[in-house]
Amino acid sequence: MIKEFKQFIARGNVVDLAVGIIIGAAFTAIVNSLVADLINPIIGLVTGGTDFSGHYFVLKGEVPPGASLATARNTGASVFAWGAFMSSVINFLIIAWAVFLLVKAVNKLQSSTIGKAEAAPSGPTQEELLVEIRDELRARRA
Repeated sequence: MIKEFKQFIARGNVVDLAVGIIIGAAFTAIVNSLVADLINPIIGLVTGGTDFSGHYFVLKGEVPPGASLATARNTGASVFAWGAFMSSVINFLIIAWAVFLLVKAVNKLQSSTIGKAEAAPSGPTQEELLVEIRDELRARRA
């Protein structure tokens, strides 16, 4: 069983997955900083400093007027936290956009390096090979 486990761990895709998870965690920190430190302040300027995350409706229970979302939740009231949801959706869209741009840049980088590798001299075309075969067959008949 230990031998099988070692073989499983040594497979390339398991190692690639582990590397992907580690890089993904590091990338998450970068993207979260991008969203929280750069993009959200710009959105705050455009919307006049509006922060949706604290907006909610009380569905059931008593909450002091003007209480924060955290206070409302701590009172045991049933709250419909639409602002927190909207903030999560906005953050998701921003993160998805950042990931899209990153993947697009990586694909462009890969295609430019692949294009250089394909620029190397290639072998004969199918037509050239067929002509050679035809000529060889004619030479054998004669």
